[in-house]
Amino acid sequence: MSTSRAVPVTLAEIARLAGVGRAAVSNWRRRHPTFPERIAGTDVNPQFSMTDIEDWLRANKKLKKATEREWLWPRFEALGGRDETGVAVAEVGRTLAGRRDEGDVHLPDGARELITRAVELGQREGGAETFAFLLGRWLDVHVRQIATTPEPLAALMAELAMGVAGEGFGGVTVMDPACGTGHLLTAGAEVAKAVGAVTLLGGDRDPVLAALADARLRLAEGGGEQGLIDVRAGDSLRDDPFADDPADIVLCNPPFNERDWGYEELATDVRWSHGLPPRTEPELAWVQHCLSGLRPGGAAVLLLPPAVAARKAGRRIRGSLLRTGQLRAVVALPPGCAAPHSVSLHLWVLRAPMPGEETRMGGRLLVADAASRFPKREKEAAPPDWAAIGAFVREAFATADAAQAPAYVRQVPVIELLDDEVDLTPGRHIAPSPTDTAPRLAESWREFTSLAADVNRSAGLLAALELTAAEADTPTATTVAELARAGALTLRGGQQPPEEEIRTGPPSDGDIPLLTVPDLLVGGEPRGRLASDGKAAAEAVVAQPGDIVVVGVTRAFSAWVHEGPPTALGPQLHSVRVQPGQLDPWFLAGSLRAPANARQAGTHTTSSSRIDVRRLQVRQVPLGEQRRYGEAFRELASFERELRRAADIGADLVRDLGNELAAGRLVGGV
Repeated sequence: MSTSRAVPVTLAEIARLAGVGRAAVSNWRRRHPTFPERIAGTDVNPQFSMTDIEDWLRANKKLKKATEREWLWPRFEALGGRDETGVAVAEVGRTLAGRRDEGDVHLPDGARELITRAVELGQREGGAETFAFLLGRWLDVHVRQIATTPEPLAALMAELAMGVAGEGFGGVTVMDPACGTGHLLTAGAEVAKAVGAVTLLGGDRDPVLAALADARLRLAEGGGEQGLIDVRAGDSLRDDPFADDPADIVLCNPPFNERDWGYEELATDVRWSHGLPPRTEPELAWVQHCLSGLRPGGAAVLLLPPAVAARKAGRRIRGSLLRTGQLRAVVALPPGCAAPHSVSLHLWVLRAPMPGEETRMGGRLLVADAASRFPKREKEAAPPDWAAIGAFVREAFATADAAQAPAYVRQVPVIELLDDEVDLTPGRHIAPSPTDTAPRLAESWREFTSLAADVNRSAGLLAALELTAAEADTPTATTVAELARAGALTLRGGQQPPEEEIRTGPPSDGDIPLLTVPDLLVGGEPRGRLASDGKAAAEAVVAQPGDIVVVGVTRAFSAWVHEGPPTALGPQLHSVRVQPGQLDPWFLAGSLRAPANARQAGTHTTSSSRIDVRRLQVRQVPLGEQRRYGEAFRELASFERELRRAADIGADLVRDLGNELAAGRLVGGV
C-alpha cells in the first residue's frame, strides 16, 4: 500500500486505523523501540508515515480488521487542501456512476491511482456507500467552511414543498439554485419519486461542491434516471442556468448575509417582481429568484435567518409577498436545527399563483413557532428532536383551515401584518398557550423552591463560619510557578484549534467540548466541539474531572474545579492538575480566584489584559488545613451556582407570570 510520497498520520488517526484508543498508541510508542520515527510535527504532536505504521502494525500483529475505506481517507487528505481533495472525491463518485466524460477535470498529482483504488473498492463494497464515506469525511474536515442542511430538515422541507405545490404532476422537477453538496436535492428526489419521474436541477457557484452534488445524486438510489440530473457550476443569481426550465418545487438554503450578491448589475432584473432587494437583503433576492423559477402552482421552501422576517429594509418586499398571497407560511425552528446553530432559523413556504388566481389580500399567513414549542433548556446539548419537530410542523399545515389551531400555531390575517414593520416573526403573533404555560410554571416553581432551600442551606453553613477579627500571622505564600517546579502541580495552557476542525452543530458520540473565553463571557457553556478521533483533539489540552481550570484574562478571570466531562481548553485557559498528596484542589482553586490575587498577577491596563497564571499566589499550609479551607471553598462555589440558577429561573417566572396576569387569567386575589 505504498505511495511515491509519505502520507502523514497522527496518533489519533493511527488509533482509528488500528481500532484502539489513542492512549494505547502512545503506550506502543513509548514501550516499543521499533515504533516508527515521526516524519513531521513535534514530539508532543507527531506525525508518522502511514506506510511505516502499517508495516509496524502488521509485524507486531496489532493490525486489526479496519475497513479499507479508513486506510484510503488519509491518502485523499494528503492530496492537498479543500479543493484538491474535494475534486478527487467527486471524481470517484463520477467514475462509480459511469460518468467518465469529464476530460477537463484537473486532478492533483498522484490522484489518478488513488481514485482507481477507491473505485475498485466501491465496486466491491458498494459505490454509493464508498462515496458517502469519503464525502462525509471531507465535510467533517471542512465543517466550518461548508454549510450543509441536516437530512431530517431537508426531508421536512421537501415534504412541505410537495404538500403546498399544485397537484396533477406527470413528473416532478426539483431545483436547488444553491445546492452545495446536494442535501436538499437528495431529499427532494426521495419525496418526489412517489409521484413520478424526477428531474433534478442544481447550481452552485463553487465548482467543487457542484461536482460533489452531481456525483452524489447520480449514485443515490432512486435519485433520478440518467439524463434527468443537471447540476452546473455558476452563480445562480448573476447568471441563472435554468431560467428556461421552470420547476415544480424549489428547495434552497441560500448563503446568509452576503453583501456582494450582484446588487448593481442586477438592478433591472425581471425577477424582482416584488421590488429590487436592498443591498443588505440578499436573502430576499434568493426568495424572488426561487419564485421566478417555479411553474404556476409550484412551491418553494427556503431556510432563512430570522432577521429576514423583521429587518426594516425588507418590509416593502415582505408586504408585496403577503398582498399577492405568494408567501404562505413562516415556521420558526428551534436553535440547533442547522448552522448557525445558535439562532432560531425560519422556513419560508411560498407558492407561485396559477393563471387567473386572484390575489389573497384578504387571506391569512400561517405562522408556527416551533422555537417556543420546543425551547432549548439550559445546558442542553442533545440534538433536535426531529420526530417531534416534524410532527408539530405537519400538524400545523394539516390543521391550517381548522377552526381551532394547535398551540403555537396561528393563521394571521394579512391585513394585520401590513403595518409599518411587516414583521413576520412567528413569536410576535402567537400568544403562549395557557395549557402549555401552566405546567411550565409549575415545574419552574418546583425547581425554584428546591433551589431556595439549597441556597438557605448553603447560606446557613457559610454564615456560621467563624472569621477572626484580628490580623492573623499570614503563612508564607508561594506561586503557581514554584509549585510546578516542586512537582506539586502540572500547569498546561490551552490553544486555538484550526477553525476547520471545530464543530458547532448537534453533537456526535465521542465529541469533546471546546471551552473558550468568549463562551465564558456569554454564559459559560462550550459552543464548539472537537471530534475525538481528529488531529485537533489529539493535540488539545483537555481538562479532566478534578483538574482546576484557570482563566488568564482579566474580564473573565476565575478558577474552578472542573466537574464536567473531559473538555478541551482554548487560548488563555489553563489546566492545573495537582498531586493529591500535596495539594487540595478546592483549596487551590479558591485561593487562585481571589480578586486580590488577580490584581497582583495582572497587567492592569485594560479589561482584556492577561493574567500571568504562574504568578498567582497561594498560602503554604499543611494538607489538613488545606482540606478544611477546601470544604469552605466548595460550599461557596455551590452557593454561587445556586444563586445564579435561582436568578435565571426567577427571571423566567417573572416573565411568564407577567404574561398570564396581563392576559387576565388571575383567579382570586394574592
